[in-house]
Amino acid sequence: MKDFPIPVRSGSQPQDDGFSYMPIPRDVPTFSMPRVPDNAEAAAMAAARDLLARFVGGMGAGSAPRIELADFHPGALRVLDDLLGEGEVSVRIRSRNGSAHDIRIQETVFAGVWRERHHDGEGGVVHDYLYAGAIPPVAIEIAQSAATAAIAERRDLPAGTMNAPALLTEIAAQMRAFRPNSRPHVINLTLLPLTPQDAQLIDQAVPPGPVAILSRGFGNCRVTSTGLRNVWRVQYFNSMQTLILNTLEITRVPEVALAAAEDLADSRERLRELIDWIAESAA
Repeated sequence: MKDFPIPVRSGSQPQDDGFSYMPIPRDVPTFSMPRVPDNAEAAAMAAARDLLARFVGGMGAGSAPRIELADFHPGALRVLDDLLGEGEVSVRIRSRNGSAHDIRIQETVFAGVWRERHHDGEGGVVHDYLYAGAIPPVAIEIAQSAATAAIAERRDLPAGTMNAPALLTEIAAQMRAFRPNSRPHVINLTLLPLTPQDAQLIDQAVPPGPVAILSRGFGNCRVTSTGLRNVWRVQYFNSMQTLILNTLEITRVPEVALAAAEDLADSRERLRELIDWIAESAA
């Protein structure tokens, strides 16, 4: 992502979702093959290699392997943690409906390969999945199930409201017209002349949902589900954490949060190289 030279007229303030933001990198990120851990036990290395081989074997066209790691041998799991590392996209899903469970998803250094961890109320790991795909389906499923299919009609508009009613009418129309194969419809709030009353009305009509996604590819892009089905808030920040582009997207999930098919194909080949490297190191 690159900085957008657009004057800021932010329609609303960003929500605090607990992410800590990193400075925008000045160079294009490049892939670096993880190092095989030093002093790892041979049995742990072999177990991690065998699991990765089984995982990569399921990464064929159209398939999305998902392996539970919660009961994996602790030593082998530490090796796997070191090998997979952390990539550019993080997802946090807040508990809902009284549940004490939170879900944290982290892309590994292999694009499209994710760690999906389900935590109990005390922070313990209940499930730890290794998944390959555009994004773990649980993020979309919870965003959808926690949202409503229509905007609540409101007649008592506050004084000072100007453009928000027309904007909400546009969102409602796009929600009704949405189909799974629809092209994303983007509303640029940054360029709209919005009064404080407009911003307040939009925030009330389009409240934040339980899914927050942070992409750090070429800067900070925060994607948040909303209380409206298939409506997402997508916000871009510069290196000073100033909001420079604020949009609403009507789509199943914004493309910026997804791993591309080409990324998955590259990751499959790189994981095969890593498996070979582990075998050579153990020889």
